[in-house]
Amino acid sequence: MRELDAVDRQIIDKLQGGFPLCDRPYAEVAGRLGIAEEELLQRLERLLADKILTRFGPMVHIERMGGAFVLAALAVPEARYDEVTALVNALPQVAHNYRREHTLNMWFVLATETPAGIADAVARIERDTGLTVHAFPKEREYFVEMKLAVRA
Repeated sequence: MRELDAVDRQIIDKLQGGFPLCDRPYAEVAGRLGIAEEELLQRLERLLADKILTRFGPMVHIERMGGAFVLAALAVPEARYDEVTALVNALPQVAHNYRREHTLNMWFVLATETPAGIADAVARIERDTGLTVHAFPKEREYFVEMKLAVRA
């Protein structure tokens, strides 16, 4: 893994909240950091490509936009794990697919434009894989803000 320079560290430190809502937010952030907008964009692309950042974007409340999401799991036979992973990940509604050491060894999030879309996605996964999807809808919402200081 490559070393982060001072500018990369400052980008990570400063972009953990408070992203400006304006016509040119990247230009505004770049100005605050003392670099050009193009450099900021290139550095963000590199941080994502190098997997130093796994995601850069807004966090939205999908339900407030009319959509839905659910945590789901499958018990996948080891011999079929790669096959089932490809089938599940082929759906655009699937995010955050993780392998776990448990009977339910594949966990993922389904996010859909409408609440009915969850049942449709579950039905498709069950049809494509022949496995039962265990869906765990959210019962309560918690907000945990975690900002990590990146030191030189």
